[in-house]
Amino acid sequence: MRLASRMERIGTETAFEAAARARKLEETGVDVVHMEVGEPDFDTPANIREAAKRALDEGRTHYAPFPGIPELRAAIADDATARKRFPVVPEQVFVTVGGKGVMLYAIEALVDEGDEVLVPDPGYPIYESLASWIGGKPVPVPIRQSNDFRLDPDELASLVTPRTTMIVLNSPANPTGGVLTRTDLEKIAAVAQEHDLVVLADEIYGRILYEGEHVSIASLPGMAERTIVLDGFSKTYAMTGWRLGYAIVPEWLSFAFGRLLINSVSNVSNFSQYGAVEALRGPQDEVDAMVREFRARRDLVVDGLNSIPGISCLRPSGAFYVFPEVSGTGLTGAELAHRLLYEAGVSTLAGTAFGGVGTNHIRLSYATSQANIRTAIDRIGQFVGKLAVTA
Repeated sequence: MRLASRMERIGTETAFEAAARARKLEETGVDVVHMEVGEPDFDTPANIREAAKRALDEGRTHYAPFPGIPELRAAIADDATARKRFPVVPEQVFVTVGGKGVMLYAIEALVDEGDEVLVPDPGYPIYESLASWIGGKPVPVPIRQSNDFRLDPDELASLVTPRTTMIVLNSPANPTGGVLTRTDLEKIAAVAQEHDLVVLADEIYGRILYEGEHVSIASLPGMAERTIVLDGFSKTYAMTGWRLGYAIVPEWLSFAFGRLLINSVSNVSNFSQYGAVEALRGPQDEVDAMVREFRARRDLVVDGLNSIPGISCLRPSGAFYVFPEVSGTGLTGAELAHRLLYEAGVSTLAGTAFGGVGTNHIRLSYATSQANIRTAIDRIGQFVGKLAVTA
């Protein structure tokens, strides 16, 4: 009995593994502040929950159309046209099981054995994992703190080869909170068009933005026909457990996405899609309030970390993560993350969970209460202070 050889190439998402280690430590009686998993700590708004309950009571418990119910595809098309600022029709929309479904189908449909996929480094680890699993070659595009955690379009262009098929973008970004500017995206679009590349644009944090504007690369001239937009409901509407994502694809990719959906999940659960319709069509007050709270938490964690000698933290413009540089503590990111958990009771992630550029970084999610953030900062400060004394 043996596993297929491709299983040697598949990675994982270490946030869940880190959370499991922290919970195991808690079982021994240790108090742990969780700052590892990127999950809003807010409840799904009541109007969304009620819409899903109504759908259950109305018998929406059977198979749904494989691309998504018409009401949701129309709502997504309207919302994307207004917010992302390029024309979208329902036929371009495919509702998936979370955003990872979009990543999987895009890479399965477009990446052949040996094809190269440009992925952000640091970046969400599933981009690289899926590209490798399919048989492609992920090529890291460095994203550095010295450039405000924005990729350098010229460096991106230098990494393109005849085998390059796809560019993966994530803005606002996990794990850094970095946001690409319109100028950045225009330069990236020029690279994509010059080399006939497809762009997978992960815009799952597009509404969690504190400064500037969110620009979808699909809205730039000539890009809608070569861009797959990934978005969903997990982050914006605190619906992580609903597992609802969606893709906006050019017409020529519709057949492939539909066939892959049918072969993998058949369709997303029927009644939950009615909750998603309400999320988009209903009031947005709770989203706005959540973003205001995230902004306050961002400032709290950034100011706190920057008050600790040896730690340097940029103020992110979006998402709900910080990615501080920690080499001044005398430890690598992996060493610090490990010791913070077991010696200070703060669960973070090593920067190397997101790529090689993160060697001297850790990631903290501030999708937790201000009280928890204060406790975490105090514990980190005390721990780093002890390191300085013993150095």
